[in-house]
Amino acid sequence: MTNPSAPSGIYSAQWIPTDANGRVERASLAAHIDFERRAGISGILALGSTGEFPLFTLDERMAVLDAVAELAAPLPVFANISDIRPADAIELGLHAKALRLPAVALMPPMFYPVSQADLLTYFLHVADVVDLPVMLYNFPELTGKRIELETIAAFAEQSQMIAFKQSGAEFEYHREVIALGREKGFVVMSGSDTRLPEVFALGAGGAIGGLVNIVPELMVQIDRVNRKGEPGDATAAAATMQEIGRIIDQLTFPLNVAAGLEARGFDPGAPKSVVSAESRTLYQKIVAELRALFERHDLMPRQDRRPV
Repeated sequence: MTNPSAPSGIYSAQWIPTDANGRVERASLAAHIDFERRAGISGILALGSTGEFPLFTLDERMAVLDAVAELAAPLPVFANISDIRPADAIELGLHAKALRLPAVALMPPMFYPVSQADLLTYFLHVADVVDLPVMLYNFPELTGKRIELETIAAFAEQSQMIAFKQSGAEFEYHREVIALGREKGFVVMSGSDTRLPEVFALGAGGAIGGLVNIVPELMVQIDRVNRKGEPGDATAAAATMQEIGRIIDQLTFPLNVAAGLEARGFDPGAPKSVVSAESRTLYQKIVAELRALFERHDLMPRQDRRPV
């Protein structure tokens, strides 16, 4: 049986706007979270890959959690505490616990190779000390490591596992982990933003995506019709998601999410890493193309149709 505290619906893989010194732009973050909340999202993943967590120090990650937890309340906020250093993952997890966040997320530690046995031991060690429900987070293109089915199953049997986030190019893996989740009592949250009807047809419990930052209303509509079975037609919304995906995929992730935010009328803040002149040019091209698409589909922010 699935844990009643497991996530479901549409969660934002939250973008974190910062100034040139890396400080959170609180007013921009507050305006954006309010926009997502009014669109009907179910919760937030803080400091995931869209949140650019490797580019923050540990203290900065704690400050981000403080801000997101306060601004998003009463929405549930999951804290991604992944780190190559187990001690830092634990410290961040204990901070999440002190904030009374409902769960944490764990990715494989990056950079060094690791066996599945050692990966399981890492997950169990961090989860045991933090003592909060856990969502395992699979994104092999970024971590260099796939969380294999036997590792997921063993972790689910020995921990407070409530969810599994499947991101990246291996869409078919959804089938296997969803089947395993039914057996072991966890839900699968997908990162395949542009393929939500397929994801929900397979039995996913929801989605946690970067595009939720940009078009939350479309993703919430697809969730309500395709997963919850509410009356309506989400065909147009799904087609628009495909259009957005084709445009945004011209630029590397997660800089492309910033372009989407700017096109939608929000301030994404300063880049957290250096950006080439070539990428800046492509960024502006994507902003222009997305603005035109949003105008066609009447998706500019109602409260202000100009960039904030």
